[in-house]
Amino acid sequence: MFNPSQEDVRRFFCGVHAKSRAAQPMDALETLAGQWLQEHPEYDAEMADAEAAVAKVFDGAAGASNPFLHLSMHLSISEQCSIDQPQGIRQAVELLAARRGSLHDAHHEAMECLGQMLWESQRAGRPPDGQAYVECVQKRATTTR
Repeated sequence: MFNPSQEDVRRFFCGVHAKSRAAQPMDALETLAGQWLQEHPEYDAEMADAEAAVAKVFDGAAGASNPFLHLSMHLSISEQCSIDQPQGIRQAVELLAARRGSLHDAHHEAMECLGQMLWESQRAGRPPDGQAYVECVQKRATTTR
């Protein structure tokens, strides 16, 4: 099982950013990460310096989010949808994307559900509840804002 460290994740995204800017070839995962990086140009400065990225502490101060966590969640949801795990997530995200008119916006809403599921899992000391996660995304897909 692949279990990258925080440093590995940050170097991965910074490397993808550099390869993308230099128009260098990328593997499938890097290409997908590059697509999500293109959706988030506000992260360009964070991605430009790998050493600074590795050293930086993202503590949520002043409302700042962690771009590496955000991009990792995009990748996670993309991978979940590609293999439909947990079962039903692909359909739920596709329905949410159709409803919102944007896959990117759908991912952001699914991230809320994913984060909630992980927080509840950690808090309760039990495995993540994939069904609850899918149901949360489905609920968002079937309700109007």
